Amino acid sequence: MIIAEEVLNSAQKKEFLEFPARLYKDDKAYIRPLDKDIESVFDNSKNKCFTTGESKRFLFKKDHKTVGKVAVFINKQYIEKQPTGGIGFFDCINDQETANFIFDYCRNWLQQRGMEAMDGSINFGERDKFWGVLIEGFSEPLYGMNYNFPYYKDLFENYGFQIYYNQLCFSRKAHAPTSRIFNIMHAKHSKNKNFSSKRVTKANMDKFAEDFYTIYNKSWESHGGGKQMSLNDVKKLFNTMKPVMNEHIAWFAYESGNPIAMWINIPDLNQWFKYLNGKFGFLDKLKFLYYKTFKHNSKFVGLIFGVLPEWQNKGVEGYLIVEAANHFRVATKFEDFEMQWIGDFNPKMLGLAKHLETEVTRKLATYRYLFDRTKEFEKHPTV
Repeated sequence: MIIAEEVLNSAQKKEFLEFPARLYKDDKAYIRPLDKDIESVFDNSKNKCFTTGESKRFLFKKDHKTVGKVAVFINKQYIEKQPTGGIGFFDCINDQETANFIFDYCRNWLQQRGMEAMDGSINFGERDKFWGVLIEGFSEPLYGMNYNFPYYKDLFENYGFQIYYNQLCFSRKAHAPTSRIFNIMHAKHSKNKNFSSKRVTKANMDKFAEDFYTIYNKSWESHGGGKQMSLNDVKKLFNTMKPVMNEHIAWFAYESGNPIAMWINIPDLNQWFKYLNGKFGFLDKLKFLYYKTFKHNSKFVGLIFGVLPEWQNKGVEGYLIVEAANHFRVATKFEDFEMQWIGDFNPKMLGLAKHLETEVTRKLATYRYLFDRTKEFEKHPTV
């Protein structure tokens, strides 16, 4: 018999963090997320989603041993065709009966709150972290990226979840030549004296945060799902990035001094965090600084690429990428570049990945389960 326990006390919170570490202890690709990153999701003083939503965490036990865990939540900013809740931070032993019990429990919790569907495994927050079920490419995860066993795909699909959209990650060698089409775009716009590019520097973070805010909100306003960000949130994000950023790999493009495109990259933090076993106390921070200083980081990660709507399809992306690549090929020793996931509903970004001459190296899926099983399932609309 499986018993559900709501996570309320410190012992249960610890078990919520420790269960995955035990589950994946023999998986060499697994990198334990920082405890503080997970706990902050469920801290109503740190996660703004609690102002418009609700979240609970549960442990599932059999014979007094943990066999699964999950978080379940509703978020009014998560705008979908029908009221849709979310489940996330799902981990489970390889047993369909156990998974079905957990999914049933989440479905009932969400139905009681007026939801008509549930998405998983997703985050109670932005899509840039802890989003999706890994279904291809079981290599070391990037920082903030979900990792799971291959059997999770079967657990979700056997229950009846369907893929709402695929999340594709693309990679290339960092110092490989830029593509012919990007070079043509760059040559065209380089002749325009009003065009310029700048790399993000720590001395001017507030200015670049404002430029990010302008491009991000105008470019992502059609994506739905609560994608808008306040300027204050962006500045917090940039301040968080500041200690770990590399000043050679995050870039903006300008026309007459106005921001029109951005390509934001950072080193893959998991190449350092994997030595910390999820901890980030005082001694762990010293260890992090040691590894950051002396351990070569071979990969940087594309967090976000954006072009103002009025400048899309005009070759601005090629101009910016060549400007940045010409610099970081000389100024850095990174070996690999990987893009954070791109939804299969976003043909413009998929086209960018193609022109970057990348290859798909991992795939995650956002699954959806409609509570009314007679209702027609629809995939994420193209944007």
